[in-house]
Amino acid sequence: MPNPSQNALELSMFSCLSDNYGYLIHDPVSGETVAIDTPDANTILKEAEKRDWRLTQIWNTHWHPDHAGGNEAIKTATGCHISGPQEVASKLEAPVDNVLSGGEVFKLGSHDVHVLATPGHTLGHIVYHIPDQNIAFVGDTLFALGCGRMFEGQPDIFWKSLQKLRDMPDDTKIYCAHEYTQANLAFALSVDPDNPDLQAYGETINDKRGRGEPTIPATLGTEKRANPFLRADITDMQSRMTGGMDAVATFAELRKRKDNF
Repeated sequence: MPNPSQNALELSMFSCLSDNYGYLIHDPVSGETVAIDTPDANTILKEAEKRDWRLTQIWNTHWHPDHAGGNEAIKTATGCHISGPQEVASKLEAPVDNVLSGGEVFKLGSHDVHVLATPGHTLGHIVYHIPDQNIAFVGDTLFALGCGRMFEGQPDIFWKSLQKLRDMPDDTKIYCAHEYTQANLAFALSVDPDNPDLQAYGETINDKRGRGEPTIPATLGTEKRANPFLRADITDMQSRMTGGMDAVATFAELRKRKDNF
């Protein structure tokens, strides 16, 4: 695998709206800059200007307004090229130039970008994985110690999406779209109280939030050991949630409990 420190992409992460994160990725070789989703057009444009980065692309993960609502304003301001799922245009009526559905591989400079279909939160949700940088932008499919609400998908579909993300390397840095981690921690401890990996992770999370620091990015290997939604096929979790039913039923029960937590 190529060394991610060679020809490394530059990343800016910043707060948007009440609890969203905005992301800009800059390739210093090609000069391209990508906004991952567009929760707040003004904040994104100011961040690019502050860094003297020319914003050339937007990559949307799904259609919700706090992810694609700034598309039109940013495109008007920059002329950038927008990639994302069809639902961004059909449901939000936001501009999309290049429709993606999962399975595509394209380039950001010299870096391969893999598009993964991850339906569940919405039916068209996609994730952007850049393997040689060990990073993935997962939108609202996966959170640190959580996953998105199941607004459009069914449990079997969502569980397959989470398995797809879980198959990525353990050292993958997960950039999700919201700072929900402390709330997710409280729920995780309620359903998996004796998990030592979760307990240790929780101490790190609370220390970071106590200092006003973000908990993102999360490391996938840690999430695999501590995130209850990635552990629905673990026997102990199945026993606690469903009396021993399968992973899909266990995931569905976890999601139902979290919705009412």
